[in-house]
This record gives sequence, structure tokens and C-alpha cells, in this order.
Amino acid sequence: MAIPYISGLSVKPLSISALGVVTFTDGTNEVQPNQAQCEAYGYTYDKASGTCSIFRYNTNLNRSFDNVNNSVKGSQNSTETGTNNTLIMGESNTVRGFSRNNIISGSGNEISNGINDSKISGKMGKVIRQGEVVLGGGSYNIGAGYTQSSKIQLSNKTTNESPTNLNVQDIVGEYITVQRNSILGLTIYVTRLETGGTSGTLGHFSYRIHRGAVRCDDVGALTIYSHNTQLIAKDGSLGHIEVVDSTTASIPSVTLQVTGAGDVNNLWTATAYLHELATNIAI
Repeated sequence: MAIPYISGLSVKPLSISALGVVTFTDGTNEVQPNQAQCEAYGYTYDKASGTCSIFRYNTNLNRSFDNVNNSVKGSQNSTETGTNNTLIMGESNTVRGFSRNNIISGSGNEISNGINDSKISGKMGKVIRQGEVVLGGGSYNIGAGYTQSSKIQLSNKTTNESPTNLNVQDIVGEYITVQRNSILGLTIYVTRLETGGTSGTLGHFSYRIHRGAVRCDDVGALTIYSHNTQLIAKDGSLGHIEVVDSTTASIPSVTLQVTGAGDVNNLWTATAYLHELATNIAI
């Protein structure tokens, strides 16, 4: 039976995925609800991912079926369904479902659903990006992920002058997720290496630092503030770099976009240091 519209709202639930994520409709198109719309229908809203869910994979029941090769030391730690090859040392830490190869050391930390190959330490930090290394900063004791710093790796290749987005962990379409109601400071170390091409010179390179910040509001709209790019060393040309909005499927994100030259084969890699301050107040 179709769910009716709640008075005053122009969207309503349409479907629920196997992971419990609720998709809404405006009567014509599928849409992602905001927090108020999600909670009006009694669902749970995840600010980090911008998703609305009907349930969580909380798994005292299912753990024995789906969680293997985990080592948990300490009290009140939780691993949800599909958590594999994970080490937890501390107290009150949570690993959401369907994640692999993660390490937690500390208290009150959280690894989000579907995250692999990450590491987190400190207090009340939250991993929301693939392969991320996080240091939690306490988060005012109101929830994981409000104050923290982290590091991630990005890479890609170019063979011409087409602008190209760098991918987190070399996973196509995986970018730097930005929490809603947050400020994300960025310091990105970028290396470019020419490996060939009819116009390329083997061994030419550039090494730069790009600094800036991103503000994400309550509905996921991003404002990018790029402060400066500093050249550290080069041999040959530079290519162009800039931070761009890479929001996909209503999940706010940014990435580093690079531009090479025609008929020049370039390898690009970047180490991004992130400084996050989030709030539970709409900004």
C-alpha cells in the first residue's frame, strides 16, 4: 500500500533497499530526503552520508553468521553484520556493517558502513572515506566525527588536456565525502610524473601543495574556498590542479581535479590531510 504524503511535505517514501536505505519521491522523480523529511516518517537520518534508513544492521543476532576473523579487545565494542578482518582495541567503538580490514584503537570511535582498509585512533572519531586514517578529537562528547583530522590517498592518470578527477584509493568515482553542517580544511600534496606520450618527456615532474577549505550546509550544498597552491619542485611543465565539487547521488563530496597536456602521459597522486569541524546545528 502506498504511503500518503504527510501534511506540509512534498515528498514521501518510495522504496527501501536491502541495506535499509529509504528512497523518497516527489511524485515524479526519486529524491534523497533531508533530515526533517526523513525523521517526519519515523526513519533514521545519517548526516555523514546524507541517507535515510529504516533500520541499522545491528548484529548480536547475525554476528556469528557474517563476522569472521575479527579481534575485539575491550568492553562495549560492536561489530555489525559483514564486518571482517577487523581489529578493535578500546571501549565503546562501533564498526558498521559490510566493512573489511579496519583497525580501531581508542574509545567512542565509529567506522561507517561499507568502509575498507581504514584506521582510527583517539576519541570519538569517525571514518567515512575509503582507506582513511583518522585521529578523533573528542567531538564535544556529542557524537563521533565532529572534531577530527585524517589522511587519505588519491590518484589517477591523464593522457590529454581533459580535466580528470582523482579517485580515493584509486576507486573510480570514490571522492572525499563531506559531512553536512561542517567545515573541512584541506592541505593536499600533489605529485605529477610524466611517463611518456608523443609530447611527453620521461621523468618530468611537479610537486605542489594546495590549501583550502570547504563549507557544507544542512542540505549538502558546498562552498569551496581555495587559498593557494605552492610549488615545491618541478622539472618541465606543471599541469593544472583545483578542488572541485564532485557530489554524487546527493552525497556531498569534493576531489582534486587535474589537467595535463595533449599527448602527454601523466601519473598523478595526492595525499590529502583533512581537518574537520562539524556541528549538530544547521548552518
